[in-house]
Amino acid sequence: MTKALYFALAFAAVCAGDNYQRSPCNAVHWTRVLEGKIIVEGRDAKPLDIESLFVREHDLPPNHRIIHAYDAEVADRRPDRLTIYVDRENIFLNAFCIDPASPMNISTPITQQPPPQSSSSPPRGLLDSDPLGVAIAVDTANAPADIRAGLGHIVQSHNVPYFVRQSESAAEWSVSFEHVGDVAAGTYEVRSTAAGAQLVVRYSRRIDAFRALGQILTAARTAELAAAGDASSESLKAPGFRIEETAQFETLALMIDCSRNGVLAVDSVCAMLRQMALMGYNMLQLYTEDTYRVEGEPFFGYLRGGYSQAELRAIDDYADALGIEVVPCIQTLGHLGQMLQWPRYAGLRDTNEVILSKLPETYALLERLIATVSAPLRSRRIHIGMDEAYGVGEGRFRALFGTHEGTAIFVEHLARVHELCKARGLRPMIWSDMLFCLAAKNNALYAYYDQSNNPAEAFSKVEGIPPDIDLVFWDYYHTLPEIYTRKIIQHRELGCDNPWVASAAWTWSRLWCYLPFSFESSRASLAAAKSPAGRVSSFMLTVWGDEGNECDFFSALPVMLYVANHAYTDRAEIDVGFMENSFAAICGGSLGDWMYACRIDEIPSLGDSPDMRSQLPSNMSKWILWEDPMLSFMSPQYDTLDLESHYTQIADRLLGCALTSAPGGRYPLNRLLRMPGLLARALSLKCHLRDNLVRPYRAGDRSALLQTAETRLRPLIEAHRELWLYHRSRWMRIYKPFGWETLELRYGGLMARLSTMYDRIIAYSLRQPCTSLRRSRAIGVTAGVRSRRPSASQDLPSTINAFGCDEDDDNGLWRKPAPLLPPDPDPLSSVYSSNGSGIGSLGEEDDSIIDSIPELDEDLHCIYENSYTSLLLDYARVTTPSRLG
Repeated sequence: MTKALYFALAFAAVCAGDNYQRSPCNAVHWTRVLEGKIIVEGRDAKPLDIESLFVREHDLPPNHRIIHAYDAEVADRRPDRLTIYVDRENIFLNAFCIDPASPMNISTPITQQPPPQSSSSPPRGLLDSDPLGVAIAVDTANAPADIRAGLGHIVQSHNVPYFVRQSESAAEWSVSFEHVGDVAAGTYEVRSTAAGAQLVVRYSRRIDAFRALGQILTAARTAELAAAGDASSESLKAPGFRIEETAQFETLALMIDCSRNGVLAVDSVCAMLRQMALMGYNMLQLYTEDTYRVEGEPFFGYLRGGYSQAELRAIDDYADALGIEVVPCIQTLGHLGQMLQWPRYAGLRDTNEVILSKLPETYALLERLIATVSAPLRSRRIHIGMDEAYGVGEGRFRALFGTHEGTAIFVEHLARVHELCKARGLRPMIWSDMLFCLAAKNNALYAYYDQSNNPAEAFSKVEGIPPDIDLVFWDYYHTLPEIYTRKIIQHRELGCDNPWVASAAWTWSRLWCYLPFSFESSRASLAAAKSPAGRVSSFMLTVWGDEGNECDFFSALPVMLYVANHAYTDRAEIDVGFMENSFAAICGGSLGDWMYACRIDEIPSLGDSPDMRSQLPSNMSKWILWEDPMLSFMSPQYDTLDLESHYTQIADRLLGCALTSAPGGRYPLNRLLRMPGLLARALSLKCHLRDNLVRPYRAGDRSALLQTAETRLRPLIEAHRELWLYHRSRWMRIYKPFGWETLELRYGGLMARLSTMYDRIIAYSLRQPCTSLRRSRAIGVTAGVRSRRPSASQDLPSTINAFGCDEDDDNGLWRKPAPLLPPDPDPLSSVYSSNGSGIGSLGEEDDSIIDSIPELDEDLHCIYENSYTSLLLDYARVTTPSRLG
């Protein structure tokens, strides 16, 4: 389910606002005033009149801001700002104000070193090097047969060594399990015996037994924290606690995108399954558009690393041991562009992304796909997709079958695919957005979230949706439960009494999951899904990888845990301390450090001004990374901000956390913070690079320009290389190698641009041709290489850097260029220029002296005024201002 247009549909994320009741700008009032109005500019426009079609912009509150729904801009966090969304014709869409308070304002002690202690200070946090005070002994040999294998997987592989006694002083908790019938489905109990250190888990559903073990781990961590490192504490030796939880949903599912370059390796899926089990998820869906192998279809998922039948069977077996159902999640209408691009499937195209319905050959292929993906799995459920099938019936379908109503085409196709599923005993589910978009005759995503768009009437005119098809309502953008509740009710009016609700961890189009907004949006959807009016029995968390799957999916673990903890309580909020302890015990990470990593996508505080974090989370770290370094045409968005210090601080903390994280310590997962840490270090060198080069260049100070290139640009190239190498190693560890080529081309392109930029600045600064500098490096003159002086008469430097410059001058660096070889003549030309530059008639090389750098002569202008870095941009937008024609 692509979010490729999310940045063009920003208003969908903030319809009806966020906590607007407390906002001084009163978005409720302005929504009523502006509904159906056209906003016009100027004082001379029509006056504000509730009966008029027009509203003057002049009559809006002083701090208002107007954003077009198709812009890349997103809202800021100023509580006094009235943000208004309009369409292309300036017709009002929505308004909101915002409270900067967040439901997950998490801050934990830094785990690298202890804070100062005083007699009155509370106990310090647990450090990575602190030994574990509790050892948990799980009686796997006598455990019930239905969970024995799964317990073995967890005990053997858990990354925080609670299941290994590290010292004789550690308290030992013994854990046993009982599968009983007097405990309601979805409820489990953990009781301690009279001795205190013997814990008994009583459960009905298998997944609840594993959830209980995760809560015992959390309790051990909590007891250690309370004991403040005192291994003799009674709270450790005889915990004497009782835990009882009831699942709020029959099904708690996790869906992972395996179609946007990254196909999780089987070992990575198993690692994720262990985490899911300890949290309480009982369903996994691997989203595979074409990334599963189909016999006789070599171009289905061609060179994409699709799962084989054996791999899917192995995943299913492993998941079943942990009480988790694996459900196939595929596409049967839209999002099939990867397959349809090949000539073999040209006859099945309606559009580039949508398969051709009505055609018998289409259903023959879909039957094979459904049979193939469901065969190795135990589940009798299947997700058949059908989301964002924009343009259905408007391509080759129209040429072959004439013009038909989109709703009718969709329902007929759904019915035929439904029959294919029934024939194999499968119960299908679909994403529900197209039902709303087709009813509104609007292919834009905001038609899905329009509160006034109820498709029940439109679908009453065609044959209804089969009652045994489940609808999955997905919304990753809103932060008010009421919005979700209204949409759940509309799904029921469509005939789906018990729809699914799907939220998301914000992993797409970025390099690290943005946790704060993931918590906020998930909190709202969970509140609606648990409320009396909106109650549903199935909830899904999705993890998407759009725009190249640059993000490490394991960075979404805190969101997974937050959703799971919500799914086992009827309370509206999750205790922050409980989240911190459960993340440390179950996942092995410091939640405070992981939250801190999200600052790579937040701008630093502007003095006393409010937090400017975007309502929809900006992906500024991504677009600053990929923007062209020489043109740097996005830099005016942040030229007033000190991003260098901002990213330097982030890099120092995260890299420190990663380096001090030990495999046998308390926070082994903190090693993953190396990725955002390396990214922050590269951004600290890149963010204001062009400005630092323009100043000496325009002042004519070649020496200062050269020094800037050497002290900023050269370290940036090294930082970028280290980021690339780490990202590559991490990719090869968790994903199949297929798909990495997409990201490596991005890294390679940026490295080439940095190299070109570097060469040209050095050549300009030294008044030397680029080709001569390049040849000097090619014959072995490298950075830091010392060369013997052949004789006193030869004027050669004793230390030569990569650019042929003397580094041994006591008066400073780069004072004297090394001698260069004469340029080679063009071997393809018999005509040489009179000055001996060797420029051939074909112009293969240009050995002329660089006397200017035109890119640095150009003035830059702010593209998105007043937006700062509150922007969601994709790779293509920031790499070049040119559009390829």
